[in-house]
Amino acid sequence: MAMRKVLIFGRFERFWHWSQMALIVLLMLTGFGLHGFHDLFDFEVAVTIHMYAASALLILWMFSVFWLFTTETWRHFLPTGHGLWQVLRFYSFGIFRGERHPYRKAFWRKHNPLQALAYLMLKVVLFPLIWVTGLLYIFYFLWRDIPHATGWLEAVAMIHTGAAFAILAFAFIHVYMLTTGHSFREHVTPMITGFDLVELTPEEEAYLEKDQPAMIR
Repeated sequence: MAMRKVLIFGRFERFWHWSQMALIVLLMLTGFGLHGFHDLFDFEVAVTIHMYAASALLILWMFSVFWLFTTETWRHFLPTGHGLWQVLRFYSFGIFRGERHPYRKAFWRKHNPLQALAYLMLKVVLFPLIWVTGLLYIFYFLWRDIPHATGWLEAVAMIHTGAAFAILAFAFIHVYMLTTGHSFREHVTPMITGFDLVELTPEEEAYLEKDQPAMIR
């Protein structure tokens, strides 16, 4: 196996990542302001910004879902039990003992088992949950006449806020993980340039050098 720098994050994926980050930060900032956690924005201004940012993020996610399935990149987010325990053990104990990370990125799988599981839960549980509750809240006028609508609205708001806190926790953990192992710069640079150090089989290395030379350094 050879370690080479390979383009594993395409232009759209990098655009999607950073745009999504900016929009989520904006949604968190305005959303928590609406709940009274701070007074940086006037209530009406916060509502307007929140709505526009949510609409932009929904459009971005629609394009990203289309991209994931047309490029078959969704396969990178499929969790696997192979190596999961070793990664969990590393982050629980090994990292504090200076042990080597047990996972090495491969051309066909750029996320370790724990990352894949976390991203999958984010995409199929938390994101849909916050979107469904957000849309139910926005279109309350369509179902406000059903029995106990006010109570249901309170439940929707609580679930929406809970999902927001869960996403915030994910974001904090994500940033913390960037400070472990390699330097922060080494972790972030691949999502800017697209290139990361990947373990290649001789066949993969030969294929990239011959057919995709721009993807390998």
